[in-house]
Amino acid sequence: MSQADIGLIGLAVMGQNLVLNMADHGFTVAVYNRSPDKTRAFLNGEAASKSIIGTESLEELVSSLKSPRKVMLMVKAGEVVDHFIEQLIPLLDEGDIIIDGGNSLYTDSTRRTHELKEKGLLFIGTGVSGGEEGARHGPSIMPGGNPQAWPAVKPIFQAISAKAGEEPCCDWVGDAGAGHYVKMVHNGIEYGDMQLIAESYQLMREGLGMSADECHQVFAEWNKGVLDSYLIEITADILTFKDADGAPLIDKILDAAGQKGTGKWTGISSLEMGVPLTLITESVYARCLSALKDERLTASKRFPRDVGTAMSADRETVLTAIHDALYASKIISYTQGYMLMQEAAKHFSWDLNYGGIALMWRGGCIIRSTFLGEIKRAFDEQPDLNNLLMDNFFEQAIKATEANWRKAIIFGIEQKIPTPALSSALAFFDGYRSETVSANMLQAQRDYFGAHTYERVDAPRGERFHTDWIQSGGNISSTSYEV
Repeated sequence: MSQADIGLIGLAVMGQNLVLNMADHGFTVAVYNRSPDKTRAFLNGEAASKSIIGTESLEELVSSLKSPRKVMLMVKAGEVVDHFIEQLIPLLDEGDIIIDGGNSLYTDSTRRTHELKEKGLLFIGTGVSGGEEGARHGPSIMPGGNPQAWPAVKPIFQAISAKAGEEPCCDWVGDAGAGHYVKMVHNGIEYGDMQLIAESYQLMREGLGMSADECHQVFAEWNKGVLDSYLIEITADILTFKDADGAPLIDKILDAAGQKGTGKWTGISSLEMGVPLTLITESVYARCLSALKDERLTASKRFPRDVGTAMSADRETVLTAIHDALYASKIISYTQGYMLMQEAAKHFSWDLNYGGIALMWRGGCIIRSTFLGEIKRAFDEQPDLNNLLMDNFFEQAIKATEANWRKAIIFGIEQKIPTPALSSALAFFDGYRSETVSANMLQAQRDYFGAHTYERVDAPRGERFHTDWIQSGGNISSTSYEV
């Protein structure tokens, strides 16, 4: 007899915590893991006495579910997801639902939506953000796929999601791969935020000679103002941890960052869409550069950092500059992320609710912050807003912080401290706000060596011209790629 409201495959930490979250909200959950021992350990441990049913085969899992059956996969992205889907297809009936809650590439979710639709099954590809704590107590959930599946899973997802006030941090994002695309952009912004904070920390620690405890105090104070966010909060917390010898634990952690690919995917998509996602992409490259630890050690001996006395700078003045640079750059990070989502929506014909996305990110997720409330308000007031910098709040915020933004980067340059994300954000802003940039020279060069043509300032847009620069090429132009 059908008993469970939903089934979940994959009992790693995220899967277990989502199951416990569902059970806490009154849902009965059937679970399956490829290792039966893991299932039994879970049932005898945290899941004991909860409305959780253990199963030892996919057939048993499916047979325990209410109709329409809902099966959620919390397994490694890629081939493993496809492997489980192939096994589930013959066990399910028309109208049943498969949900992928992993960090899947959005193109895979688009493909799976269409392939399962042809077989009479419904598919949801959903981003789940918030890490282990979010999964257990309320994550941000970003579902997309086949919209016919949403009514069946909406009560469960919105019940277990984080709440921003009374609003669930979960709503339908859009068709096909839209949910995982929005999660991908979320993760890209996360890369940017983390890199910006790390650069700000290094400016304090090395540029100003501050101790870990002093940096902790600064970040804790910043978390009470406009920078109030989960990542600032955990940064302050990290700086309090001591190793066994009493030294700051942060100083014992090797400076070689890892990554799982979602930031890279965001950068690749930005290139495909022709959107200047400079800060987020630079954050990915910063991780790549950090991984060259051995080469950096060798280079540091050949090119030693010979800097002046850090403490000669007025600490409070520099800290204010770093604060403002971090805030302004954070605005640019979200601006670029929203530019990418808007272009993707046009490209894939998705009807994205940009204010709703900001609401979904207000609670539960890694990039949750007070800051997102202003993004929601901006799109609520101007649904057709084409760029966050065109909103009055963000315009005034940038104007108020611009001078200090520049000072912080100059300070980093003087101290020979790399600030790739902070600097990239400012370069984007200077380019975006410039009536004239250097692309006229680029177009002249392209026309000179490749006859790619150019437009003129004294002619209508779209009218193309070619100059016979070397007086021998004639008046034949090449095809031209325009972003």
